[in-house]
Amino acid sequence: MTFLKSALATSISACLANTLIFTSVNAEQLTGTVLSSNGQPLANAKIVVGNDKYQVFTDENGKFLFADLPKGKVELHTTAKGYGHDNRQVVVSESQQSSLEIILPSTVMEIVDVYATPLHSSSIESAMPVNVLSGDDLKLKHASTLGETLKNEVGVHSTYYGPVSSSPIIRGLDGPRVLITQNGLDAADASRVGPDHVVSTETSTATQVEVLRGPATLFYGSGAIGGVVNIVDNRIPTSTDTQFDYSLQHNTVSDENEASINLNTGSGDFAFHVDGFWRESDDYKLPGDWHGAEEHEEEHHDEEEHHEEEHSDYLENSSSKATGFTVGASYLLDNGFIGFSVGNLSRDYGIPGHAHHGEHEEEHLEGDHEEEHHDEEHEEHVVRGKLDQNRYQVLSELDFDKSFINRVASKFAYTDYQHQEVENGIVGTQFNNEMFEARVDLYHEEMSGWKGAWTLHYKNFDQEATGEEAFTPPSETETIALAWLEEKHIGDVLFQVGARVEHVSLSAHHVEEEHHDEHHEEEHEEEHEEEHELKDQSFTPISASIGAVWDYQEGYNIGFSAAFSQRAPSATELFANGPHIGTNTYEVGAVYVVEEHGDHVDIELGDQNVDIETSYNLDLTWRKFTGDFGFVISAFYNQVEDYYYQQNTGLFAGGHEDHEEHDEHEVHEEDGHEGEEGLPIYIYQQDDVKMYGIEAEFAYQISAPLKLSVFGDYIKAKLDDGSYLPRIPPARLGAELEYQGNNYNAQISTSYYFEQDKISEYETKTDSYMMLDANFSYYLDGLGDDFVIFAKAENLTDEVGQVHSSFLKDDAPLPGRNFGLGIRGSF
Repeated sequence: MTFLKSALATSISACLANTLIFTSVNAEQLTGTVLSSNGQPLANAKIVVGNDKYQVFTDENGKFLFADLPKGKVELHTTAKGYGHDNRQVVVSESQQSSLEIILPSTVMEIVDVYATPLHSSSIESAMPVNVLSGDDLKLKHASTLGETLKNEVGVHSTYYGPVSSSPIIRGLDGPRVLITQNGLDAADASRVGPDHVVSTETSTATQVEVLRGPATLFYGSGAIGGVVNIVDNRIPTSTDTQFDYSLQHNTVSDENEASINLNTGSGDFAFHVDGFWRESDDYKLPGDWHGAEEHEEEHHDEEEHHEEEHSDYLENSSSKATGFTVGASYLLDNGFIGFSVGNLSRDYGIPGHAHHGEHEEEHLEGDHEEEHHDEEHEEHVVRGKLDQNRYQVLSELDFDKSFINRVASKFAYTDYQHQEVENGIVGTQFNNEMFEARVDLYHEEMSGWKGAWTLHYKNFDQEATGEEAFTPPSETETIALAWLEEKHIGDVLFQVGARVEHVSLSAHHVEEEHHDEHHEEEHEEEHEEEHELKDQSFTPISASIGAVWDYQEGYNIGFSAAFSQRAPSATELFANGPHIGTNTYEVGAVYVVEEHGDHVDIELGDQNVDIETSYNLDLTWRKFTGDFGFVISAFYNQVEDYYYQQNTGLFAGGHEDHEEHDEHEVHEEDGHEGEEGLPIYIYQQDDVKMYGIEAEFAYQISAPLKLSVFGDYIKAKLDDGSYLPRIPPARLGAELEYQGNNYNAQISTSYYFEQDKISEYETKTDSYMMLDANFSYYLDGLGDDFVIFAKAENLTDEVGQVHSSFLKDDAPLPGRNFGLGIRGSF
């Protein structure tokens, strides 16, 4: 790490030195007007040059002015709410006198610029489908976890480990196949190790969230073979404009309170940013008709006391508390910026599924004795997660005039992460992660109409799990990669091509095992340790893709992408071997074999020859994005060879149990304590998989204030032998009706989840359910630039909904009826 830190300091110094010798003597003005298709001026339209290096907004007459653009060819991107996107190249020169006229067609579709890819594009210009949440839409959908924030986006579902932990599932893929990034850099948490680990990003202080559906390995590496979720925020500011945003809200289902602030300001050449949030909630209320936990308890624990057989109104141990802050600063130069930020995130949350099901806390108990007895019983099986992360980022973007390499975008991050799984007040497992990541994008001058960039990418990830119940050995993963992306317009078609090669090495650090057999001689111990030594693994994943976006008619396009992607397995997928108390499972990596011998189970090392995961992907997207009616329809087909997945063996650590008597989620106890002896064994194994599906969203502006949106998605995933892949989300349909008044907005929406009976062995089917939600926002003038009072209502019918993709579907249904109230605003 000393060498890496030295290299980082050298790189930053070199970038800064280059900026200091740059001058802007060639700056010129560019003026123009933005109009609607019927000739009306559009106020507050946004015009951006390049990748947000320069940006301005139109005045009330639709006019804009760039005062200091460099001479030569520049690319303009123009957007306005409720209107289409204009993308054009113009030449800035001294002789230019006339003003530009940009006409934007009206659209019912939301068109937003995307920052997750090196080449600038909007959500309708990508060969792959993209979801973008921003502005008021993001603020309304924001939830305490990333998975719940995104769960109603087309093609995106949630792992849902109760309300405390939830990661996004993209087209049936999650874990190490879906990369979570913050401003394009890996979040570097433990959320891909298990669904009980919360994602260490925060959307309450974000400006937008982007979801790339489909393989994004060209941009981010093999860990993004299923897609990317990129959280965009202003932690490293690029403007000295002063803006202060704030939000306060409360909900009833878990008595949750949340507050957040964002401040951007600056003076001269220095810009500053501060943000922070606080959130605290109690156990959440279950739907009124929920009896799953009660039935489960009665069937397997008849000897329990009568108060534990009664129906519980709340999900025990589902409370949480989270705080975080970020401080950032930038030095603004004539040709770009260089900035630094430091942030901290802390979370303390219950992990449901361990406590006995009784009445909620102390509310339903009578007498001090009963209260004390319940507390003792409740605490006996309480498992909590405690997360603490410190993150340091350096970002720099520099433009160079009259140079073959005309732009350099550099990103560096160091993350120090700790996650504890605490059982009954004792730390059972502690994860200590350190990650250093460096990424440099080198953009070149246009050549024969082709423009693009080379990417140099380095990542070093140290992961250590300690404690009596640590299920993975300490390991180090190092990745070095080179990527090349190019695009070119030929007539009405935008072609995009790219390739990436990376080298991934995984080393498991040997940990000596303690042997308690008094007759175990020293030479036998040495032989035993040698037999159990894990070999280092190395892989060279290669990815390549070709895509095209054809604007075959005004307001329509077709996007096509064909990709060859490879993924190196994660350390957990290979080396896991132990009880994971958070998920109540015994996890076994792919380098091991599990064998049943009479009344016991043996877990031994195999030959340790594992294969790289290879995916062949086809994606087709059809879009209509102008007028009162719009749509995006996508179909995909993925064929994956040597796919790693976690399979329930039907065995239990310490013995074999009757399959008919135990389902996938049961935990067996010895002497009243959940231990590894009763945990179901899940093993990572490889097989060929075929995944395909369809996603669609439609929007219709019925009248000026009234808009109807409909969406749906369907995924099917089967192993080579014809059986189904476990925990695949069901088909879904949703609709939303929105009314936009002069100073208010009202929405009512519904989502229907079909029954999931396409299940793997040891899975159980999940019933269908429907959720009904509503939102109302009222805008007040005179209290800053933007002051909104908003109200939310979720699950209005108090429906029982079980998330099929959740390990806790039989213990933790979706929350019951919930009402929320809040304010937000800005100055």
